[in-house]
Amino acid sequence: MLELLGLDNEAERVYRALLAHPKDGVGELAHRLALDETALRNCLDRLSALALVRPSGQKDAGFRPLNPEDAMELLLARQQAELARQQAELAAHQQRVAASRAAAAQLIAECSALRPYSAAGVESLHGPEEIRDRLARMAADTRHEMMTFAPGGAHTASDLEASRRPNVELLDRGIAMRTVYLDSVRNHQPTRDHVDWLHQRGGQVRTTPTLPIRMIISDRREAVLPLDTDDAHAGAVVLSYKGTIAALCALFESIWQAATPLGTVAERDMDGLTRQHRETLHLLLQGLTDEAIAKRLGVSPRTARRIAAELIDALGARSRFQAGAHAVQNGWLPTTRS
Repeated sequence: MLELLGLDNEAERVYRALLAHPKDGVGELAHRLALDETALRNCLDRLSALALVRPSGQKDAGFRPLNPEDAMELLLARQQAELARQQAELAAHQQRVAASRAAAAQLIAECSALRPYSAAGVESLHGPEEIRDRLARMAADTRHEMMTFAPGGAHTASDLEASRRPNVELLDRGIAMRTVYLDSVRNHQPTRDHVDWLHQRGGQVRTTPTLPIRMIISDRREAVLPLDTDDAHAGAVVLSYKGTIAALCALFESIWQAATPLGTVAERDMDGLTRQHRETLHLLLQGLTDEAIAKRLGVSPRTARRIAAELIDALGARSRFQAGAHAVQNGWLPTTRS
């Protein structure tokens, strides 16, 4: 009956017998339950490991079972902690898969710039004007959907204004537009106003703490990625190889599913942490500097330092290294490497 809480049937029988007959010794319990003493002692060991029973401390006074209310609360807490651990490990695994896909796509983009010729499924673009022209042609050719990762945090007023007309044209043609921004845009009013405007016009918008790469995918047939992650205007590559596009679409869908829809308040988890806090923990564990963390989150270095300080304080740590150790001990981070 309590197997879902980690208590097997035989151990549960022993626990129930202890509640009904707390003064029974091993011999009496074994006789009462028709168990041999070895099997009974194994059950008592399992109950003791779960902190559901302990010796009474008095000679010939049997065992002291934890009362049912506290016992069930303890088992539920253990189950919740185990679930949290499994979820953290699953999230870390999904993050590794997403990061691998992004790294592979970026490698293809960067290597394409080194080719003296255009390979099949790869088209290189140089300079902002060439990129703008190619994006305009892509938008005009799009028939069904446009999927976009927009990292970088807050956007300039000129960039936001320039993007409105092509967005309106796409939406008016019935193109499904899905865009993932960084959570940090929720704190930048001009960008937030633009995102709200896009959402009101029919565009689907979600946010996430970090994004692995900047990209635009049209009709699941071609994608545009920057040649340089530090300078999106320096150059770009258009990819149309089916295998690469399939991997990029899978990357988009996995991040889209985990992202928070616009209009939804960023919630804190059972440990009181936001997704931005969780992501910062992972970045700190990787040894990133405040500047590198700020870039990934789309915030200022000062904000990144504040978030890190909040985490260190919440963990009762004196250093970032100690904070990482405490985070693993508390189950805030998986014990396996990310």
